[in-house]
Formats: sequence, C-alpha cells, structure tokens
Amino acid sequence: MRSSESQFLQIRELRYHVRRWPSSFKKAGAPKMVLLHGWMDVSASFQFMVDALQGEWDVYAPDWRGYGLTEWGKGDCYWFADYIADLDFLLQNISEAPVNLVGHSLGGNVAALYAGTRPERIGKLVNLEGFGLRATQPDQAPGRYAKWLEELREPPQLRPYAGFAELADRLQKGNKRLSKERADFLARHWGQEKDGRVVLRADPAHKIVNATLYRYEEALACWQRVTAPVLWVEGEEWDALKSYGPNAGQLIERRAAFPRLQHVSIPQSGHMLHHDQPEALARAIEAFLA
Repeated sequence: MRSSESQFLQIRELRYHVRRWPSSFKKAGAPKMVLLHGWMDVSASFQFMVDALQGEWDVYAPDWRGYGLTEWGKGDCYWFADYIADLDFLLQNISEAPVNLVGHSLGGNVAALYAGTRPERIGKLVNLEGFGLRATQPDQAPGRYAKWLEELREPPQLRPYAGFAELADRLQKGNKRLSKERADFLARHWGQEKDGRVVLRADPAHKIVNATLYRYEEALACWQRVTAPVLWVEGEEWDALKSYGPNAGQLIERRAAFPRLQHVSIPQSGHMLHHDQPEALARAIEAFLA
C-alpha cells in the first residue's frame, strides 16, 4: 500500500487537511493530480486507486470542510459555493500551473463547476459520477426552505457503531465487492472513536438539506465554459434512471455541454467505482491524462 503524508493548510479560516501521496522520483517535477472526494467520504478513500497508478504522480487529496481531518465549518449548515472557493484557495497552495483534477460525486460536481468558473486553472478534468443533481422548479423553493428551517431546529445525527469492526461490516453490507481488508482500512479512516463508540469523521450538519434549489441551467452554463479535455466516467451498474428519475434523458445534454469530452464506463462497478474497480479506473484515468 502506497504511503501518504498529511499536510495542513489554513484555508478560509479553517485548518484544512490535505493527504499527499508523493512521487517516488528522486527529482522534482512529477505531474500533479488532485483528487476530490464525495459526500460523507474522506480523502483516504482514494487509496486503492492511487495504489493502482502505474506512472509517477504527485497526488493530492483534501478532506473537504467538515470531513476527515479538516476542521468543521463555523456555521450550523454547509453552503455548496464554499467548496468551490475552498478548491480555489487549495489549488493556489498546490500548483501555480494548471492541474489534473479528478472529482468523485460531490467532488465531481465541484470540479466541473470550478472548471467552468476558472477554466485557465484546469489542465484536464476527470468527472467520476459527479454529473449534477435532478433539475428543480422554482415552486419547490418554499418547501425546501421550510425543510431546511425544520432541520436547523432538530439537526440530523450520525449513527454510532460499537467499534471499527461493526463499521467495516456495515461498509461490506453496502458494497458486496469490498474485501474485508479494504473495509477495515476505510473504517479506520472514515470513523473515529468518541464516547466509547465509533462515528464517522464528518460533521452531522452535512446531512441538513441544502437551503437553495439545484439550478440546472446555471450548472449547464458553467460546464459550457470548460475548456479542458474532460473524461466522464460512469460505473456500469450505476442506475441513471433511479438517480435522475424523469430527467435521466438530460444525461446526453449534460455530456454535450462539455466541448471536449470522452465517455467511459467501468464494468462491474457502481457509484463507488474507486472502491469497486480501482485498477480499471486507474488505467482509464492514466490513459486519458497521458
């Protein structure tokens, strides 16, 4: 297993944790790759994919605010735009040159919006199932705000586990492809001991509903400004119809928004494709970045 090191940066008044897998090159200059994890995940989740990389890479993966070893936000909920701003400041610390950016799920959504907002900062973009949420309608706003207010008064909580073994068992039940060894590794990074139990390394406030609606037209406008080559990666067993409902047909339109796009499907994998098929995913990413 390739060893990583922890770096801590002061980003927008938060102590941010960045996991780095440095290149084994004795000389400086290995190309950089930045990995962005998804919702209720952590940077160490990319370990298996990083282990499968064949080339020499200098790999960085932050824990988003309120996840892993990064400090929790200072408010009572989280705002999506903060991820975009955090990424901008993080990249300033990682590389002056355009970067190879890889994002999964939430991280893929952030990466795609950022790549259209700061197109000059991205060399190549790999989007792992971060293709946007269902389109919403304005008349949904009153109900969304009402739900947000209710959850602020009675915030969701994280489920406690008896120990790391129980958390690992829960991870395996949720993903049949996850080996015990990999589940144990993830449990130790996803979880932390607290009051004699184990809970996820995440601020429970992440479970509070977004106060604002997902505005698909605004996301589309950002995607259309992306100038970098894009690799759109799906798990073959990802259920688009279930994820997007009546808007599943928009996937074609969403792909078409990116001017320079390649589309890849990874066999025998679902949404957590970096856990299911890390070797195949690493091959696809390296072929694209090469």
